[in-house]
Amino acid sequence: MNTLEPKKLALIRILQILKKYSDYDHRLTHEDIAGFLENDYGIVIERKAISRNLSLLREAGFEIESGHSGSYLAEREFEDSELRMLIDGVLNSKYITASHSKALIEKLCGLSNKFFRSHIKNIHSVNEWGKTDNQSLFYNIELIDDAIEHGIQIEFDYNKYGIDKKLHKTVTHTASPYQLVLHNQRYYLMALNERWKNITFYRVDNITNMALTEHKRTPLRNVDGFEHGINYSELANSLPYMFTDKLEKITFYADEEIVDQIVDWFGKNVKIEKVDDKLKVTVKASPNAMEFWAMQYLNYVEIIAPNELRERIKENLTNAINKYN
Repeated sequence: MNTLEPKKLALIRILQILKKYSDYDHRLTHEDIAGFLENDYGIVIERKAISRNLSLLREAGFEIESGHSGSYLAEREFEDSELRMLIDGVLNSKYITASHSKALIEKLCGLSNKFFRSHIKNIHSVNEWGKTDNQSLFYNIELIDDAIEHGIQIEFDYNKYGIDKKLHKTVTHTASPYQLVLHNQRYYLMALNERWKNITFYRVDNITNMALTEHKRTPLRNVDGFEHGINYSELANSLPYMFTDKLEKITFYADEEIVDQIVDWFGKNVKIEKVDDKLKVTVKASPNAMEFWAMQYLNYVEIIAPNELRERIKENLTNAINKYN
C-alpha cells in the first residue's frame, strides 16, 4: 500500500476487516488481523494493541466472539438469509432496470462479508428477468416524494409500449399525487387526474419527463370516496388489477381447490360459504378488475352478481368462441 494510515485508525479498520473477512466459519487470528491491517491499510501494530481494540469494540456494543481459533463478527445489520430475500426482491421487481438492479445487489452484498457473494449465483442473470427500460424510475420516485411532501401537483408524459417494444408517449398528464403503491411487482402512483378529476393508478415505470409544478395539490378529502383518507386494506384487497371504477359487492361460485388464490387476491376477510359442492364467495371489488380476474380463473369461477358483470363475461366468452371457430 502506497499511503500509510495513522495507527489511531486501527480501531475502525479492525472492525472493517472483521466485517469483510470473518464469520463463524472464517475466524481471524491476531496474526490474520495484523496482516490485513498492514497489507490493506499500511498500519503496523502489536498483538496486544489488537486485543485492546477488540475489547473496545465489544464495549461499544459490537458482537465479537473470540476463542483459540480466532475472532469473528457474530452479529451484523442483516443476516445472510435476510440479504438473500432482499436480493430476490430486487431481482423480481420488474420496475427496477437491470443496471439499477445490479447496483443495488452490489450494495446489498457489501453488507455481508466477501464469502457471501460467491453464494449469490443469480446476480449474473439480472438481464434475464424482464426488467423495465425506464432509466428515470428512481428520479421519478424522488420527485413524487417531494411533490407529496410539499403538497403540489406534477406533470409528466405517460407512455405505452409499441410493437417495437419501446415506450412511446401517449399524452401529458397533470396530477395531484397522494401515494406510491407497490402492486403485482410494479410501482403505481395513486393520483388525481386534474383534467378528468378522477383517481388514477399510473405505472411509475411508464412515466417520463416528470416535473414539479407550482400549483397546490387538490386535497384528498375533496375527492369523492376519499373524504376519510385512504383505506389501505381495501386498496390492497379490492383491486386485483389497478382499475379505478367504483367498488361493488360481487358474488361468485368457486371450486374449493382455488381457495388459496382467492385469499391471496382478496385477503382473509373475504366471505366464503359452502353451498353444495361449490363455494359461494362475496367480495367488494372493482367490477372492471373482476372481469379480468374471472376470465383468468374461468375454469374455476362463475360470477353470480351483479348481473351486468355476468353478462359482460358471457359476451367475452361468446367473442372468444367465435375467434377459435
